[in-house]
Amino acid sequence: MCLIAFDYRPDAPAWLRLIANRDEFFSRATAPLDAWPEAPEIVGGRDLVAGGSWLAVHRRGRVAAVTNVRDAGLVTPPDAPSRGQLVPEALRVDDLAGWLDSLAEGDAWRYAGFNLLVGDHTGLWHLHRGRADLRLQRLPAGLHGLSNASLNTPWPKVALARQGLAESLVADDWPQASLSVMHDPDFSPAPDELPDTGVGLELERRLAPPFIRGDTYGTRATTWLEWQRNGRLTLGERRFGPNARCQGESRLALSPTDWDARPRV
Repeated sequence: MCLIAFDYRPDAPAWLRLIANRDEFFSRATAPLDAWPEAPEIVGGRDLVAGGSWLAVHRRGRVAAVTNVRDAGLVTPPDAPSRGQLVPEALRVDDLAGWLDSLAEGDAWRYAGFNLLVGDHTGLWHLHRGRADLRLQRLPAGLHGLSNASLNTPWPKVALARQGLAESLVADDWPQASLSVMHDPDFSPAPDELPDTGVGLELERRLAPPFIRGDTYGTRATTWLEWQRNGRLTLGERRFGPNARCQGESRLALSPTDWDARPRV
């Protein structure tokens, strides 16, 4: 996952609305949004190479998503585990707070740089594994954005994704208005607005839009979800191939009878 915008309102009827783009090589084998055959309590897309995910939910009422950190100065340890494995681990672990603390106290150094977003309507956490620091925080209610730096780093496409989500919610046009922004391949900020992640100006420009159009690498999927406090969950995924060719769409609606996701008292 490379771009996420989400509105977290733990006391609202819809405690979470989230939309995200996954950018990846088109040759990497991927399974679309669905229940996992060997673990039907988990629903999400799946990386068939390493077996993890970029965004998924669990029947216990938990959601997790991961993005990579793009920093030329960040050193990846030898034999680093796949960052996508963090998603099913976060969904399955019984002691989520203890598991997150272990990562923040040093276990996260085993991985290449990442951002992990995980929680439920009782709490949402962000863990950043950067070049020289590990930061774990419980998030306040509000509208947030995340890409390949840390949470709410004001990259142009992060600001645009947050703006699109805000407009979608104000206009009561969820998720259509937000989808329009996330599918924009022509956004072109000025060079002095681009981040410097060590990949050079030409590549920074190619990676600047919310939606990346390319022959071998680009936006593979847009995923969106709305989770209600009554347990009702709706999920959508739109998939793309080379040069932004649409390859299908999936939508799921799950009720409290399907999920142990009702508010805990």
